[in-house]
Amino acid sequence: MIKGNLVELRPVIAEDMERLFHWRNDEEAAKWAAGSGLVTYSYISLDSLRAMYEENVRASRLDDKLKSFVFSVYTLDGEHIGNCDYREVNPITRTATIGIAIMAKEYWSKGYGTDTLRLLLDFLFSKLNLNRVQLDTWSGNARAIRAYEKSGFVIEGRLRQNEYVDGQYYDTIMMGLLREEYYQQAKE
Repeated sequence: MIKGNLVELRPVIAEDMERLFHWRNDEEAAKWAAGSGLVTYSYISLDSLRAMYEENVRASRLDDKLKSFVFSVYTLDGEHIGNCDYREVNPITRTATIGIAIMAKEYWSKGYGTDTLRLLLDFLFSKLNLNRVQLDTWSGNARAIRAYEKSGFVIEGRLRQNEYVDGQYYDTIMMGLLREEYYQQAKE
């Protein structure tokens, strides 16, 4: 477990799949997590999620963990509230893509996502020795963009009208954070 001020990151367990099933089929929670990917992210069966869990267990060998890994996000009092992951690790450029989703609505806008992001970044920069981490979101997700900027991410690109959410087009916002920027911000 990786422990922070508000949350801890744990390996995914089978019991997490039922909560994930509920969240991914909750249209509001899924919309904020997936944007225009709602159709493929949501409307998923419990059996499909269990199959994904089994795949994650098989991929939990050390060599696979260096390429990608999914964590469950728990509060310090043991409440499962979401997930985060890293993937597409490039060992030559020392880069990775991340994702984070606090799915339990009662924990939104209370610092849980920021603490999750800080733990994940610290793990990636200090333990996996990465140099750059990137992510993307949709321009209508202002709460996520604020959390990412608060953690030091900068907007590096924009794919105009690349997302379609609730009958409206939004931009895909591409953000990045360099190791030196992360550690500089940590000093401040």
